[in-house]
Formats: sequence, structure tokens, C-alpha cells
Amino acid sequence: MGKTLVIVESPAKAKSISKFLSRNYLVKASMGHLRDLPKSQIGVDIDNDFEPKYISIRGRGELVKELRAAAKNADRVLLASDPDREGEAIAWHLAHLLGLELDANTRIEFHEITKPTIQKAVKNARKIDMNRVDAQQARRVLDRLVGYKLSPLLWRKVKKGLSAGRVQSVAVRLICDREEEIRSFEPEEYWTLEAELSGNGSSFIAKLLHKKGKKFTINNKTQMDEVLKELQTASFKIGEVTTKEKRKQPLPPFTTSSLQQEAYRRLNFTPKKTMMLAQQLYEGIDLGKTGTIGLITYMRTDSVRIADTAQEEAKAFILEQYGPDYYPPEPRKFATKGRVQEAHEAIRPTSILRLPETIKEYLSRDQLRLYRLIWDRFLASQMSAAVYDTLSVDVLAGDYLFRATTSKIKFPGYLTVYKEDSEDAEKNSPDEGLNSRLEPGQELKLLKLNDKQHFTEPPPRYTEATLVKKMEEAGIGRPSTYAPTIETIQSRGYIVKEDKKLVPTELGEIVISLLKEHFPDIVDLEFTANMEEKLDDVEEGKAHWKTVIRDFYGPFAQTLDQAEQKIGKIKVEDEVSDEVCELCGRNMVIKMGRFGKFLACPGFPECRNARPLLEEAGVDCPKCGEKLVIRRSKKGRKFYGCSKYPNCDFIAWEKPAPNPCPHCGGLMTEKNTRRERKYVCTNKECRYSELIKEAEGN
Repeated sequence: MGKTLVIVESPAKAKSISKFLSRNYLVKASMGHLRDLPKSQIGVDIDNDFEPKYISIRGRGELVKELRAAAKNADRVLLASDPDREGEAIAWHLAHLLGLELDANTRIEFHEITKPTIQKAVKNARKIDMNRVDAQQARRVLDRLVGYKLSPLLWRKVKKGLSAGRVQSVAVRLICDREEEIRSFEPEEYWTLEAELSGNGSSFIAKLLHKKGKKFTINNKTQMDEVLKELQTASFKIGEVTTKEKRKQPLPPFTTSSLQQEAYRRLNFTPKKTMMLAQQLYEGIDLGKTGTIGLITYMRTDSVRIADTAQEEAKAFILEQYGPDYYPPEPRKFATKGRVQEAHEAIRPTSILRLPETIKEYLSRDQLRLYRLIWDRFLASQMSAAVYDTLSVDVLAGDYLFRATTSKIKFPGYLTVYKEDSEDAEKNSPDEGLNSRLEPGQELKLLKLNDKQHFTEPPPRYTEATLVKKMEEAGIGRPSTYAPTIETIQSRGYIVKEDKKLVPTELGEIVISLLKEHFPDIVDLEFTANMEEKLDDVEEGKAHWKTVIRDFYGPFAQTLDQAEQKIGKIKVEDEVSDEVCELCGRNMVIKMGRFGKFLACPGFPECRNARPLLEEAGVDCPKCGEKLVIRRSKKGRKFYGCSKYPNCDFIAWEKPAPNPCPHCGGLMTEKNTRRERKYVCTNKECRYSELIKEAEGN
């Protein structure tokens, strides 16, 4: 057998794969794309039916020469880039650069990096899928046309350095629209009423639900006083008592979106960090004597399908470790939403037998945490349902109906492995005093009526995780685009992160307002989602990619011309501060930069003085006694540092508490976990902590 050259994207993947193949195989890395559209120009010949102009990426010349020489000396070349559109396009570009026949069977595909999978893949080479390539070309050209035509307009009309993108602008719009909802929100008053009751040896709390058989809401104190007056003379007795068995099915294994959301919620990982760690787990980890092996399947997927072999392995593991009661009557099949490639799988361990605890010595702390999350979720997805005994008791008091409910786990099923917050809440029900000895018609003793005032709250700002969820639900972008999109809109200064929430900057709101008025399609959710559907049509061979481009560009170019005429120069007025420029005496102005607001002299370019805008944190530095101020790191992350830096280098990454530590007087900072919020003393010798008490009515 002659020499075979296998080209993958990364050195880590090359290292993993080379250990599974014989000496007749040479594995090299292309380091991603080697050809792309030029950065210095639009790179699309609009007058020649949108023909893209690809060039070799600068700085990759030596690598291209090396790969060409290796291909020339090989009897066969296999292109093993990732199993998605982007990977297919990389393989196509490599074929052009290396002079390979496009009709030859040069493309191999695999969704996990394990020895059997790789050895099977090299025996089943196929032709490059041009439908996938064209779908990627269509996305690239569309994004280039929008970015390189719309961004210069923003430069001329608003300010230099701005950019607009087909998907990123919609993401910014979502955040701006949510901010507008919050600003325009008017809280509405409402009241709740609970009755503390006892009878037949049990005491419990029931909530008011109905009046005269209809759902009942109390909107103000006057209404509440009327209800309380009526209940003063009412007798409380048991109405209907209902016991049921409730079965709760496990969630499916992870997709890209659900993994990013759950890793954010449970592990506090950003989508970018989650994908970086998942890439490492997919490409391969050195497990000592076992060698380097991929621990999870491909991590860019929207499928929840599971391979039959993986299901069989999970079944055997569950039966052996937990017993037959923990395995469902039939292997689980999860329904995938939307259009998903059947070849793709959910994100799962490449082997359920590689337990997190058995390989933790080879993983970093964060790699282990993410692997354990993926492992637990997959195993739970294959297990039997959790079974609850539920009890619901209606309490009648005149025209009013109160209800108390509780539930108790009868059989844990998949909860043995993977718990959710909702299940924890059910397990710790506040009505544990309820019992099945209560009978219809039984008189109850009223111990106390607890009335409480509330106000409706505005919708919450998006976090990175909830934005990913919204983008997925709206059909905006695809698994590979969620994390890069969020990173881009932060780096452009359109949004900032405050207390883990995404907040639009003034610049972001101005740009979105302009786009909504003059380019409504670009920031329209339905239009953008429909464009994703058209790209799917190209991949499935139902549409030609240049037809999709033509249909888009005609109306877009017309709108562009009209906007050029209609939009005047939009001046973003700088806010004048009380700070005086020490160089020329002018009052400095507040400007928005990539990492937030800063002070600059309005005399630019004659005077180029600028300095950070120091927003006080409201507490003093524990090291020197000066004021703590809010600053931002080079990556845009907020932290709290001494105003006398660099003379004092104290910093805190968590928000300072308003009051000092009651034990040592030191600085307290806010710590948030999934289950609680607390203040913790920063003095390592003290480390006093206390739970944060929520404001009344929250």
C-alpha cells in the first residue's frame, strides 16, 4: 500500500489521528482555512454574477508549500476537515490549492476521534459535497456584501470603525429591543394570599386561586381588605383531594446551543469558553498509557440523534451499574426540531465507559467539569423516567378556593445521575405537612392568613446563555455562529456586560435605530431566519447559491442607494464632564470605547489627552483607604480597582458589598452561585460570609 496524506485542521487533531493509523499514513494540519476572500476589498465580483475572488491567506505561504510537497509525494490525499459546511469548504479550498481532482474520492468525515471511527473513515472516502460548499459560499458572500457595503455607510453617517453584519446586527437588535421593553415597563401591583391551616395532625399552607369557580387576582390593598373581611367569618374545609403518579422524562443529550446554555448556568462558562473546552475534548486528550483519544463527539451540532452503538453501550452500563428498573422499556428516541442532517449526532462521550472520575488526572479542572456535564447528561438521557407521588388538596372557604400541593420522589430514575433546578424545587416542596389522611369535607383550623404585596417586574436582560437560546428559537445563525456572534458584538462596542447581563451601549442603540429605519430586512428576525432556511435549501440541493445571492442583493442595493441619499450625518454628541483637561483647560467629554466609557479632551487633534472614566464603586480600598472605582480589563470584563493605581494595586473581580465585614471590618464582595447569593469577606484570615437578604416584595 502506498503513502496516504491525511489533512486535518489542527495540530491537536493531527496528533490524535496519527496514533490510530499505520506508518503508511502521514497526518498534517492545515491550521484552518488557507484560502479566503481578501480583507482589503469586497472580494466579490458583483458584475460577474457574484463570483468570489479567493486568495491564499497571508502568512500561510510556507504551509501551502509544505502541504503541496507532501501531496506530491503521496499516492493518495484524504481531506479530513470538520463534518460541517465550514469543514467541507476547507476541504474544497485545499483541493484547489493542492491540484486535486474535485471528482475524486478525497473527502473523509467522522464525528468522533476514536480508533474504530478513524479507521472506518479512511476506508470510506467520498467526493467533496458541493452543495455543502455552495451553502458555505453563499453565507460567506452574503455576509461580505452586507458587511462591506453597509459598514462604510455607517462610517460616513455615524462614525468610523463601525460595522454591520447579517447575523450580528440582529443579535444587537434583540438586546436593544429588550432594553426598550425594560425602559417602557410600568410595574403593576398585585397581591397574594396564603392560608396557614391545620387538621388531622398536619399543618400546611394553601394558596388562594379561585373565587366562585373562576381564577381570581387581587390588584390592590382595597380588594385584599375586602377578601380578608369575607374570610374572617368563613369556615375552612377540605374539598377535593387528588393523588396522582407523575412521570418526568429525561432531557435529550446536548446540542451546541443547550450545552452552551447549561454550561453557563451550571459552570458559569461563557459560550466562547465552552466551545474552546469542547474543541479540546473532541480533538483528543492524552490519557497516559491509553494514548490520545477524543473524549466527546463533534461539538457543533443541532441534532439529538444517538448512534445505535452508543445506545447499546449505555444500555449495558445502566443495567450493570443501576439495574433493569433504571432502563426504559425501549431505547430512547428524541425528536429533533427543524432541519437537521441525519448524519450528525448529539454531543456525547465517545465511550460511556470513560467515567469522569477515572480520567480526571489527565484533564484540567474546567475540562473535567465540562466532560462530567456532557457525560452525566448523556447517561441520564438513556435512563428511565423519574416517578413522583403528587398530592393536591383543595380548601373551600365560602366563595374562595385555596390549593396546596406537594410531591415526593417515588422512584428517582435518571435523577440518580442528573438533577435539574425544577426537580430540586419539587423535592423541597414547602407543603411537606400535607398528607393523604386529609379527607373531603374535613373541617380545618385557620392558623393565620398571610397577605403579601407584589409588583410585576420587567423582562430580564439577556445573558450570553439566554441570548443563545433566543437566537436558536428564532432561527438566527447556526450552531457554529452563536459564540463568535456574541464575541463580535462585544468587541465592536455595541454591547457591554454588566453583572453578567448584556446591555446595549449608546452607540449600539444608534446603529440599530438607523438600521431599523432604513434597512429593516437586515435586522428583521423573520427575514434573517428565512435566509438561514434558504442556505439549508442550498445544502440540500434544492436551490442554487447564486440565485439566493441575486434575490437578496437586488433589493439590498436599491435600499443602500436610497439610504445614502436620505440619511444625514448623525452626530453622536459627547457628554461633557466636570473633569478639566490638565493640559489645555477644556472640560473633558465622555466617549465610548471598546472597553466602555473614557474621558477625552474635546480639543483633539491639537490636544490628545485621554484617561479612564473612574466611576466610584461606593466603598473604600481596603489596602490604602482611597476610593474603589469600576474599571474594565482588556477583554472588557468589569472589575473594581483602587483609584490611586498604580500606586495601589488592589483589585476585586466581584461587586463590593455596601457594608464592611462585621467581624474584621474588611471589604465584603458579592458571590453568586446557582443556589444562593452571599457576601464574603476578602480578608483571607477571616472569610466571614452571610446570605444576601432579598428586598421585601421581590
